Amino acid sequence: MFGSKSEGTTTAGLHSDADCLNCYHKYNVIQDYEEWKPGFRNLLMIKDNTTSPGYCLLQQTYDNVPLPVTHVPDEDYVRDSSGRVLLKNTLYRDAMPAGNVQHGPSFAKQGEHGIVDTDFVPAFHCYTWPYEARPWLDRQGIGNWPSADMKRFAANNGCFIVPVASKVSQNPELEWRISTSQAERCLMFNLNITQICCYVLMKMILKTFLHHAGEGHITSFMCKTVLLHCIENTHSNAWQENNLFTCLSCCLHVLYNCLQQENCPHFIIPRNNLMTGEFSPEVKALLLERVFHLIQTDGQALLRVQIDDLGQRLQIKLNMLYQIPENIPSKKENCLRISGSLLLNTAETITVCSSSIISKTIQNSPITTIQNLRNVLTNYKRCYREGSKLEQRASSLIAPLFCSTLGTVIASSNIQTNNIIPPEAIDWLCAGLNSDVAASKLKLASVFYSVRDLENTEFILRYTEGDFCFDMVEPVCYCYIISRNKYRRMFVEVAYHQNEEAVRSVCAFCVKFTRAEIHCVPQELQYEMYRSTQDDLLYRESNDYWMDWAVVDSLPYLYFLQYKTYRYLQRFDDQHQALVNLAKTTETERNLGHRETALNLLGQCMEQENQPNKALNCYMISLKVRERNNAASFHIRRLLANLIIT
Repeated sequence: MFGSKSEGTTTAGLHSDADCLNCYHKYNVIQDYEEWKPGFRNLLMIKDNTTSPGYCLLQQTYDNVPLPVTHVPDEDYVRDSSGRVLLKNTLYRDAMPAGNVQHGPSFAKQGEHGIVDTDFVPAFHCYTWPYEARPWLDRQGIGNWPSADMKRFAANNGCFIVPVASKVSQNPELEWRISTSQAERCLMFNLNITQICCYVLMKMILKTFLHHAGEGHITSFMCKTVLLHCIENTHSNAWQENNLFTCLSCCLHVLYNCLQQENCPHFIIPRNNLMTGEFSPEVKALLLERVFHLIQTDGQALLRVQIDDLGQRLQIKLNMLYQIPENIPSKKENCLRISGSLLLNTAETITVCSSSIISKTIQNSPITTIQNLRNVLTNYKRCYREGSKLEQRASSLIAPLFCSTLGTVIASSNIQTNNIIPPEAIDWLCAGLNSDVAASKLKLASVFYSVRDLENTEFILRYTEGDFCFDMVEPVCYCYIISRNKYRRMFVEVAYHQNEEAVRSVCAFCVKFTRAEIHCVPQELQYEMYRSTQDDLLYRESNDYWMDWAVVDSLPYLYFLQYKTYRYLQRFDDQHQALVNLAKTTETERNLGHRETALNLLGQCMEQENQPNKALNCYMISLKVRERNNAASFHIRRLLANLIIT
């Protein structure tokens, strides 16, 4: 993940998108044949007198010998006039998912109300630092910045190659951009608060005064580049909080000079002019006029910035407003909201990572699946012992979900053959209990319920409900993107005061059962594994693998299991209360990810209560929530058929 969200250089009001770089490691990009590796698709970075600065061509080599190929493998390659076989940068254009829009090298999913846009950039990695950028390693400005450690990090981490040509390229389908985004992120991580504020203010100015004039052609990356040049060429003691407006003015002057010369040199590869081919003479003149006016106002223009109520906040600071408007959130409220978003993003990333890997490890053979899951956990164990602090934290948060899945797969296999739960399965399930507030505990309860060990089932459900602080715990699901409503107040308070470990105490993941775990899944929930008709399959995307699983939010599933358990135990008052809680949660919980599944479970409970009309109503509402790939379609047909027969 790159961009302003990972750097901490955005605000809620800027509505920044997320930048996700997808690196394809089957390709090995090399600058010299000494870097060639067998077993990879090796691509040699080359340049000629037609290649734009900061860009390269990718020449295909043989897989078994470090020599350039002489034949064109397929339509993704072309032979140029010199006889070289080159990879076209249109490689991923045809593979762009439906509903996405292309922007340069990236494609973005847009247009969903309340959802942040995400730019996905396909890329290859080159393990060595690009030749063109090597002079930067020896360059030293007035401010003795970047430091030797930052440059060492950059050189050790190489670069990425992304599929887009220069605006003035002579080979628009063959050029690939050399991206030093990892080095740039390292630089941004080492800015002080004044430098970060300066960059944020530049982006606010850009969005308020310059974006519509330049039709988007002055980019935030140009602003970032200007900032980095200013930091390099000024003394470090100039970047103090009491000097913020002077620093901002300096950046605006440099931006103005870049516009005048139509030259904004890339910070690391200066021969790459970021403004090449960007502006018509008319747009350039208009932008120069507006930037000049901004410089002349000596900071007064900031009073007209409405983003994050900046103008009003400044007027309050300057005592030009004596009463704080009610609609302006306090600093504490902003911090709470940001902290809540960060913790939720962490929790969502945990579920996405685990689900994606699990989808690749599940096989038709239970033995193979169990071994695959053991291998994954061995890798996480090694990462925890030998990795960086960041890798150790990530491993400790993700591994419990795999422990639970492994335990349930082992239990399912044994329940199928002899209806017992082996001790090993219990051990793995217990090892995963601290993944979050409820999901892993509910998987353990499901395993006991499957062999009708109702005493242990009821104990775990009661214990889980006791841990579920309803004013604090947020449901977490990222199977598909939903527009999330306001966070619980206590959730954001915990997020503000604690670190990522708070995921375990204030987040409730959705409960996921793969088909390898089917014998640990109640019959009512098994229908969700077969939700898609042949027509429905046409409406699924590549990351919809979870639709072949049984997936349900924790809290509705907790009440459903309670209903079934108390029904077996003939504790009818508790059974009724569980049903009431299930109905209430399904209706009122605002952030459920699988409301349609909760409604399907509620409908089947209503059938068991001999209330077919209420059951049918549940299924109809479920279909309104999710029209396609919904087991409610089957339930409706089954229910109507039963009514006709009886």
